[in-house]
Amino acid sequence: MTETAILGGGCFWCTESVFLSLRGVISVTPGYSGGHIENPSYEQVCSKTTGHVEVVRLVFDPDVVDFETILQVFFATHDPTTLDRQGGDIGPQYASVIFYQSAQQHDTAQHLVAQIQQELGVSVVTHLLPAQKFWPAESYHHNYYALNPGQGYCQVVISPKLAKFRKRFAQLLIE
Repeated sequence: MTETAILGGGCFWCTESVFLSLRGVISVTPGYSGGHIENPSYEQVCSKTTGHVEVVRLVFDPDVVDFETILQVFFATHDPTTLDRQGGDIGPQYASVIFYQSAQQHDTAQHLVAQIQQELGVSVVTHLLPAQKFWPAESYHHNYYALNPGQGYCQVVISPKLAKFRKRFAQLLIE
């Protein structure tokens, strides 16, 4: 039995690279969700006019890693307090969002948002939205970091994020 999670935490290259390392995650697919046009392209989403968010679709084994742990990693690897922004990536396509797939996922997400907000002492702007159509990104976005580790964005943004993630969540990594 598997579950699905759809999460937006800024650039999907970053989010994908984090979750590919997590034990219990079976697949990670970058894509788009939440917009109002069918099968959007990267260029259309980047135009900021489609309403789509860059997301990843995770398929995971809840007997190995539960949804709450996935969300703990999600919140620890992006800034859920900045509206439509992650570092230098600015625009509605970089929103912090959880497209919950069930009432249980909604309740878990709502609980964690409240907890994190209390811990940080500032508002968490992560959107909790019901599941919407997921559109896979173009193939050149899949496994981007692994295929392009020397690319500038990967070096400056993704590598440090992965190092921080691996240190904090070492016990959850694929061996």
